[in-house]
Amino acid sequence: MLSMHPPVSYQYFVLFSDYSLLSAIQHYFMELKTNNSSISCFFIFNITLLTFQGGDPSQERNDALEVATSSLSTLARFPWGSKSLAEGSESNDITISDPPIRMQLFEFEACPFCRRVREALTELDLSVEVYPCPKGSLRHREMVRSFGGKEQFPFLIDPNSGISMYESGDIVKYLFKHYGKGRSPSTGLLESTLFTGWMPTILRAGRGMMLWDKARRDPPPKKLELFSYENEPYSRIVREALCELELPYILHNVGEGSQRMKLLLEASGSKEVPYIIDPNTKTQLGDFKKILSYLFSTYSAAAI
Repeated sequence: MLSMHPPVSYQYFVLFSDYSLLSAIQHYFMELKTNNSSISCFFIFNITLLTFQGGDPSQERNDALEVATSSLSTLARFPWGSKSLAEGSESNDITISDPPIRMQLFEFEACPFCRRVREALTELDLSVEVYPCPKGSLRHREMVRSFGGKEQFPFLIDPNSGISMYESGDIVKYLFKHYGKGRSPSTGLLESTLFTGWMPTILRAGRGMMLWDKARRDPPPKKLELFSYENEPYSRIVREALCELELPYILHNVGEGSQRMKLLLEASGSKEVPYIIDPNTKTQLGDFKKILSYLFSTYSAAAI
């Protein structure tokens, strides 16, 4: 284990993943005062982005900036979370990679270490139940405390083995050991998180970190379903919204070579993602802007 004290900038990449932005800013400048450090250019860049991107996530956005920052986030994590490592992708058995009972992942979109696990899930072509745990969570963070004893993310429950665990590195190793069919994570997936795993969090200015204050308090009767893969720019924007609304959903990973691509074709007639299915309203949508509008209008407290 490294004993080196992490630089102030890294400490605040972590802070941004589990504090309000205001708290992160306050803590950052307190640290600067204590250590007499210079302000990180990355921090300045993040504050600049907040000027354009921050605010109520349900309001009209600068679409060009949204897509640009999400696309840069994809480049920062290329090639991880883009391609399935599953063999026999042309097989007629499109559910071969999934365990009998879906695993449950408690996480939040802006967290770099949660991102590491989602990248592994894309590589393994696994479908999971996602329980978003934004800061201010009304439900799912309490579930994690109840199940695991502490509020830490990511947190994985595998009902097939009875295992529940924290720590992203341990989770990734567990997933490949039990569901990798002899494969290993792609080169650099585990090691790269400390270097570029935080970049999407910074570039996206904390999207997918905080609970929207107008979100509906109770979850819908049935889980939504999202066809996505981790490093796809438009899918990232939709997952951020699902997190900010604390909406549990079934994540169908459809990276390049995915066996699940046939399911997406049957549902939408296209290979394009994101694609969302809401069984509660029988709604199916494939354009990220339409999906955002639908989610924030349907699952706001005012819509009840």
